[in-house]
Amino acid sequence: MSLGFDLLGTDGLARRGRLTTAHGTVETPAFMPVGTAGTVKAMLPQSVAETGAEIVLGNTFHLMLRPGAERVAALGGLHKFMNWPRPILTDSGGFQVMSLAELRKLDADGVTFRSPSDGSQHRLTPERSIEIQHLLDADITMSFDECTTWPVEEEAAAQSMRLSMKWAERGRRAFRDRRGYGLFGIVQGSVYPALRAESAQSLTDIGFDGYAIGGLAVGEGQEMMFTTLDTTVPQLPSDRPRYLMGVGRPADIVGAVRRGIDMFDCVLPTRGGRTAQAFARRGELNLRNARHRDDPRPIDEQCACPACLNHSRAYLHHLIRSEEILGAMLLTWHNLQYYQDIMRGLRGAIESRSLELWIAGFEAEQALGDIAPCPTKP
Repeated sequence: MSLGFDLLGTDGLARRGRLTTAHGTVETPAFMPVGTAGTVKAMLPQSVAETGAEIVLGNTFHLMLRPGAERVAALGGLHKFMNWPRPILTDSGGFQVMSLAELRKLDADGVTFRSPSDGSQHRLTPERSIEIQHLLDADITMSFDECTTWPVEEEAAAQSMRLSMKWAERGRRAFRDRRGYGLFGIVQGSVYPALRAESAQSLTDIGFDGYAIGGLAVGEGQEMMFTTLDTTVPQLPSDRPRYLMGVGRPADIVGAVRRGIDMFDCVLPTRGGRTAQAFARRGELNLRNARHRDDPRPIDEQCACPACLNHSRAYLHHLIRSEEILGAMLLTWHNLQYYQDIMRGLRGAIESRSLELWIAGFEAEQALGDIAPCPTKP
């Protein structure tokens, strides 16, 4: 195993671990802020680190189109390019390519597609995806796969999954093993237990440094996602990290940790920060709403982010209504801080074997809803 992964404790199926990479360690369960094009939107790299994040996600598809993987490599790699000296995981580009619909052509060898920005033609194969991620110097490389749409019939899901497994084998052969660097395989099969089992077995037979579960959080709903995790996670090697791709809301993450997942990424906290949505201990709130315009209180009195320590809801509401960039910056910082607070809480609860008590408290707080509005002044 090129990456180091130590299991430090368990509570039920939940795991407390430590992932060791070429650019540092990651305490798990971990949430990875999404830095698709080499930046976590509206955040400085040091600001991301101050939230407690230890690893971020970049994307093969976007970085290959602009500025180009070869250019990033010539400039010292993605860590130096974006001034993030800590670990980076790069998504393979499969999801983005498959979402292009009319702009792509799929065959057994790979995908040909036109850039949505300038119409130029490009080709991605399992080998080229691995090569791009190597040029970016990603600590964790993801296998190139085909992502199925939702809903999808079982036969179509089976064909897609088996193609992804062939691509996973090709990608594994193309990957260059180096100390501190690793390659993750991606389990596919939609919501069909037999297909998920077949995919997990295929990837285990090939052998990877970690195992991701893809093809969820695409519209199937939380209950079906959790059911799929219940049948899939136990079939993955217990000595390797497990990554649930593209998930999710706080309750999704907590439920997945309870089921044995170690790593997460999602655009929700950063996208929410740019669209007036705040995630907090008492649920989600929209700072655009008029109820906040005279409110001198912070979003969350327990939060240590700059938005909550230094600014009122009224000021954040004003920034958002005025379309000031600072509003997106402060809300994004708050959301990422809250997500990292959740991860810290989960890690501590697993260590003390009090996870169920912690989850009960989390769910009770979320159920309270936002604090009552301030009385309107005459």
